[in-house]
Amino acid sequence: MIRVLLVDDQPLLRSGFRALLDAEDDIEVVAEAADGEQGVALARELLPDIAVLDIRMPVVDGIEATRRIAADPALAGVHVVILTNYGLDEYVLDALRAGAAGFLVKDIVPEDFLHAVRVAARGDALLAPSITRRLIDRYITQPPPAAATGLDELTNRERESVALAAQGLSNDEIAARMVISPTTAKTHINRAMTKLHARDRAQLVVIAYESGLVTVRGGT
Repeated sequence: MIRVLLVDDQPLLRSGFRALLDAEDDIEVVAEAADGEQGVALARELLPDIAVLDIRMPVVDGIEATRRIAADPALAGVHVVILTNYGLDEYVLDALRAGAAGFLVKDIVPEDFLHAVRVAARGDALLAPSITRRLIDRYITQPPPAAATGLDELTNRERESVALAAQGLSNDEIAARMVISPTTAKTHINRAMTKLHARDRAQLVVIAYESGLVTVRGGT
């Protein structure tokens, strides 16, 4: 059973998401909160699998709440999904850097939202395609900053795997592209995450673009 915590200052929106999630046999909403401070407290108390956080809330916003969750070793199993009305902006990038597993726009269709919750529960990165496109566009218009710590430790195969992950490919798709097994693809990604100190695949993607490891063409 996937246990979900909903954190949003709009009661009507929370109610809609709750009704949608509770109708599924493999998902349950364990609690709701109206701001990030309450959300972090409930995350520590209930240890949900997924915390769905609005990016902009009173008291403590979604970015700071994400940072607190990611920094707490007791909450290592809690995957944060950010909800935004705004598409890609500096707030979303800050949330990913803070440790969010991914982000979704609030006008997502119900089927895609349910799929997103299940993807995040597996520990995979959750990057809305329309926003990922803008994420890529943002970083190719800027000169790459200094390489991330650990970048020179990546093997060629790990670099290739990261480049493909940054294009939004799953482990199965990476495996097919590289002609390796999905298990090997997952191993490459996990080792790259460890070497680059990325909490999850979403942070790995941000590091890949910020460091210049990956370009818009997916090159290394």
